[in-house]
Amino acid sequence: MGLVGTVAVRDGGAALPGGFWAAVRVWLEKPQVANRRLCGAAIEAEGTVPLGEGGEASSPFDAVWGGGGREGRAAAAGAAELGRLWREVHDQLPAGHGHLPPPLTAWGGPGRRSELRAVLRTLLPRGRPVEPPAPPTKELAVEDVYNGTVTFLPLEENSEGKYQIKKCNIYQIQLTHVKDEEWSVSIVAPFPEDWFSDGIAYPKLAWLGNELLSKLAKWSVEQKPSEFKSTLSLISVAKYSKVYQDLKEKYKEMVKVWPEVTDPEKFVYEDVAIATYLLILWEEERKEKGFTKKQSFVDLGCGNGLLVHILNNEGHSGRGIDVRKRKIWDMYGPETHLEESTIMPGDSHLFPNADWLIGNHSDELTPWIPVIAARSSYSCCYFVLPCCFFDFHGKYSRRQSKKTQYREYLDFVAQVGFVCGFHVEEDCLRIPSTKRVCLIGKNRTYPPTECAVIDKQITQYINSRQTCAVVTCDRKVEFNHKDDSDVCKEAGSELPENETETTGTIWMPGFQPREKVERIRNCASLPRDFVDDVVLSVANLLLNATPQKSSSNMHGGITNTWNQGESLSLKEVAEHLNKETLQRLKSEYGGLQTLLKNNHQVFEVLNGRVHIRDWRKEKPSRKTKPEVKRRFSAEAFKTRLCWFFLHHPDGCSLPSESCPYAHGTGELRQSQIIKKKKHIQ
Repeated sequence: MGLVGTVAVRDGGAALPGGFWAAVRVWLEKPQVANRRLCGAAIEAEGTVPLGEGGEASSPFDAVWGGGGREGRAAAAGAAELGRLWREVHDQLPAGHGHLPPPLTAWGGPGRRSELRAVLRTLLPRGRPVEPPAPPTKELAVEDVYNGTVTFLPLEENSEGKYQIKKCNIYQIQLTHVKDEEWSVSIVAPFPEDWFSDGIAYPKLAWLGNELLSKLAKWSVEQKPSEFKSTLSLISVAKYSKVYQDLKEKYKEMVKVWPEVTDPEKFVYEDVAIATYLLILWEEERKEKGFTKKQSFVDLGCGNGLLVHILNNEGHSGRGIDVRKRKIWDMYGPETHLEESTIMPGDSHLFPNADWLIGNHSDELTPWIPVIAARSSYSCCYFVLPCCFFDFHGKYSRRQSKKTQYREYLDFVAQVGFVCGFHVEEDCLRIPSTKRVCLIGKNRTYPPTECAVIDKQITQYINSRQTCAVVTCDRKVEFNHKDDSDVCKEAGSELPENETETTGTIWMPGFQPREKVERIRNCASLPRDFVDDVVLSVANLLLNATPQKSSSNMHGGITNTWNQGESLSLKEVAEHLNKETLQRLKSEYGGLQTLLKNNHQVFEVLNGRVHIRDWRKEKPSRKTKPEVKRRFSAEAFKTRLCWFFLHHPDGCSLPSESCPYAHGTGELRQSQIIKKKKHIQ
C-alpha cells in the first residue's frame, strides 16, 4: 500500500462526514474543476452493488449522492448494466490480497455492510485527442460510507468487449476521524511503483497527493451551496465536448480576422460554446417532439452576429436583428442573415414563423423575450442569457436584499417566463463569463385554447411592474415561483379594467431601445484642456494635503526625498471640485473615477482612494513581448511628456533615462505608427 498524500482537516462546523461525500461527488461529476485537462465526466450508471458475491445492482441512493442532473437520471436506468459490469470485474479483485485496500478485500464481523455504492463514469478530455483517437477512459468508483472510502478502478475493454481493471492506476480516497474536530483526508495507491500517467485522465501521483488532495480537503469543509444549477445539467456533457471541439476547430480562424475592438479570444469561443449548447438542445428537442426539420430562430440583439453565422452554417434557418450594424457583418457572406433594425416590443415585432427566440446578452430586451415568444405563436420557444439588469421599463431595481443582485435578476426573468405560461428551465453554460446562467422556455403550462387568458395575464403583470416603478403602488408585490398564477392575478387586480388590455402597437410606450449611435461615455470625449485642469487640481489637492507623505530613495548613497502627497477618498476629492466640473463628469460613464484611472501616469486609484503614483515602485511587466515588439518599443518609446517633470514641485521621481515619459520636448520621439501611416498616404 502506498500513501500518496494526507492532509489534516479541522471541522468546527460539523460539516464532516457529509461534506466529504459532497466533495467526492464534485470530483466524480465535475473533475474539470480540479483537472483542467478534462472537459468533464459523463455518469453512465450508478447504484448499489454487493460486497461479497456478484449480483444485480439496485437503484441509486439519492439521500447520499444527491440529485445528479440529466446524466444522473440516465444512470438510474443503467442499474442492471452496472450489476453486469460489477460481476465482470469483481472476480479480478482477489480477496485477502495485502496490497488492495478495503472495500476491495472481503471482510466480516458485526456491523459490516454487505453493500457498496458504485458509479460508472467516462472521463472526457479537453481538446482534440492526438491521432489516433484514444478510447474513452472509463472508471468504476466504489464507495463505502461505513468505512469512509471511495476507490477508483480504471477499466480497459479487451478484444472480446469485456472490461478489465487496470490495476496499476487504482487509487483510493479515505476520510479518517482522528479525534474531536480533527479529521484527515488521504489518497493511497496499492501499486505506486507501477502508476502510469497519461497527463490527461491520469496525472502524476504527485498531482493527486498535492493538487487534488488539497481541493478535496477544502471542499469537504466548505458549506457554500451554490445558487445555481450544475454546469450543462440539461444536455449531455459527452456530446457537448465533441461538438464544441468540432466547432472550435471549424471557426478558430475567426480569431485571426476579428475586426471589432472586442477581445476575439473571448467572443469567438464564447459564441462557439453557446452555439454548441443550442445545437445539442435543439437536436434533443427534435428527438423528444418527433421533428424532422431543423429549428428556425431569430436572435434579438445579435451584436457581432457570430452566433447567427454559426447556427446558419450548421443548417438552422434564422436571422439576427440588432440596432447597429457591426464591421464584421460584411465578412460573413450572404448565407448569414443579419438585419439592422430597432426592436420595439409590440404587435409589429412578433415572429410567428420562428421556432426559437434567442437573447444572448440582449440587455433591455431580456425580460421582453419570453413575452414576445409567448405572443408570437403557441409553439415559439426561447433561450435567454441575461447579463445587464433591465426591467420592462428601464434599469432593474432590487427588491430582495437577501439574494445577490444576479440571483434576484435571474429569478425575475424566470418569473416573466412563468407568467407567460412557460415551463422555465435553468442551466449554467461553460463560457468565459461571470454571467453564464441561461433560462429556457420550450414547453407551455397551458393548452392552446387558453392563449387569450395568458395574454391578459401577461399584460397585467407588465402593467404591475410599470406601476410599481413609478411609485403608484401602495405596496411591493413579491413573486414566488410556487404560486405564479395567484400572484399574477393579485398583481393585476388593483389596475383598472381598461389597463389590463393590450392597446396599440407598442406594449409599453415608455420603453427605451438602445441608441443607434453608441455614445462614447468613458471620459475619452472630454476636451483635453478640461481633463488637464481636473488632473492638475486633483494632484495639487493631494500634494498640499496635510500631513504630507514623503517617499525616499537612494541614488549613489544620497537620499532623495520626493513628495508623494496624501491619499484621499474619491468622495473627499469630489467635495473639492466645483459643481460644473462634477456635473460634466457625471454625464460621462464612470465619472471622476474613470477620468483619474485614465490618467494612470499621474494617479493610482485603489479601493476607492486616490494616490499620486510613484514610478519608482512600479514593477516591470512580466509579460514577455515578441522580439519585433521589443525592437519597435525601443525606437518609439517616449511619445508623451512626463507630467511630473512639468508639474510636480520636486520634478520626476525617476532620472530621465529610467522614466518612460519624455523629460522635455527634446526627448520626444514621433510614433512609428504615425510615420508609417503618413508614408502610406
